[in-house]
This record gives sequence, structure tokens and C-alpha cells, in this order.
Amino acid sequence: MHSDTRSPYLDGERNWRDTASRYALLPLRVFLGVTFIYAGLDKLTDSAFMKDAGAGSVGDMMRAVRDSSAIPAMVDMALESPVGFGYAIALGELAVGIGTLIGLLARLAALGGALISLSLWLTVSWASDPYYYGNDLAYLMAWLPLVLAGAPMLSVDAALRARRRQRLGGYR
Repeated sequence: MHSDTRSPYLDGERNWRDTASRYALLPLRVFLGVTFIYAGLDKLTDSAFMKDAGAGSVGDMMRAVRDSSAIPAMVDMALESPVGFGYAIALGELAVGIGTLIGLLARLAALGGALISLSLWLTVSWASDPYYYGNDLAYLMAWLPLVLAGAPMLSVDAALRARRRQRLGGYR
């Protein structure tokens, strides 16, 4: 807990704690951004994944988890067009990863990541026992700080905010 009462931003002095606080979400942004870009590209380049049926296909995976998912109706929707669902997830992961990594529409990207993680938790990893063996819940929780805070440092959003402030004469 930060106990001193002075603000380092008013007098220009910053100590290492202030700097660390400003950049605290950056490692999380990089990890989630790179991970979701990788996941999206992995799905798009895996010839077995983007099929209705067969070993490693999105269709077979969805059929395998249907009865153990929290919301079988979600799986049923995906099974209406498994390949389309596979592309939607892969392209969603790619968009979320790029937005998060560069900090463009960062809160919206993080919300997208949280929704993808939530849908995967409720379907694919719901039956993980104990629950902490399924990583989708952990990803969902990791997205929440970025939904709340966005990408305040080293981001396109921050650059656009600074540019807007400069145009308005230093005011928001």
C-alpha cells in the first residue's frame, strides 16, 4: 500500500515504485497479446483444426465437450457451423491479441479477450476437475484488470490521448 501523501506527478519527482505502478500492466498486456496472437495463428494454420470432423478438428472437439459443458446450447450453436465457429474464434483471438499488444482500443480488446475466455471456460474447460486445471478461467481473470484500466502506457490509445490533449491545449 502506498502510504506517502505527496503526488510524484505534481513536483516532477518519481521514484521506482511510482514508475513500477505506471508500467504494472505492461507484462500482462504483452503476455495476453502474444498468447492470443499465437492462439489465433495456430488455429488458422492448423489444417486439421478447421474441419467439421477428424482428429484435432474443431467439430470433433466441440462434440466431445458438448455434454460436459455448462451451457450445451452454446456448443450446439457452434456445431451448426464448426468451421465458421473455428474461424470466428481464431480471428477474434488475433484481433484481441493485436489490439492488446499495441494498445489500440485496449479496453474493447480486453473485453473481447474476456468474452472469448468466458465462452471457452463455459464450454471447453468447464469439466476440468479440479477447476483450476482449466486455464480459461485464469485467462478470464487476467483480462479483467485490462478491461478496467485499458493500456495507459506504451500504447496507441495513450498516444492518441496525448495528441488529443495537446490539440486541446493541455486539457482533456
